[in-house]
Amino acid sequence: MIRRALDLLYLTAGYIAGVFLIVIFGLMMLLSVGRDINFNVPSGDDFAGWAFAAMAFFGLAHTFKRGEMIRVGLLIERLHGRARQAAELFSLTVAALFIGFFTWQTGKLAYDSWQYFDMSTGVVSVPLWMPQLSLVLGLGTLLIAILDEFIIVLRTGRPTYEPDPPKSVEELVERVAQGGGV
Repeated sequence: MIRRALDLLYLTAGYIAGVFLIVIFGLMMLLSVGRDINFNVPSGDDFAGWAFAAMAFFGLAHTFKRGEMIRVGLLIERLHGRARQAAELFSLTVAALFIGFFTWQTGKLAYDSWQYFDMSTGVVSVPLWMPQLSLVLGLGTLLIAILDEFIIVLRTGRPTYEPDPPKSVEELVERVAQGGGV
């Protein structure tokens, strides 16, 4: 039950990132076409920028769990057995510490913006805690994903973001042709 809830959380975060991508596309089309027909979207650039940040941060956990996030595996890929598990756990611990710190700091920033009524300076004045909240939620979801992966590696020794070894030469060639890892 917990596994399904966590997977649903990561999938939902990925869908939210997709929705923000559509919002960015819509805003950019309105801003581009609007110039020709004398239609202006007030603070459209601000909203597009905030949507871009929300898209990027909400997409982090989903891409991490699917193994599509850029990882430096040159050292870890050469290790086997307990040494590899220890290196994965160390990497996940460092990642959790950094992402936990960033989540805490962006949470403090959003809280301070809410507490002191910080407003954006664009044509449309928006409370700054609103766009900042997407950073906190996206980083928080990534932190949960990293801690989830830590527990998985601790229990099984193998992360879920690591693809299974290719079963045939054709599968290896296909992975390389698609730009994926082996």
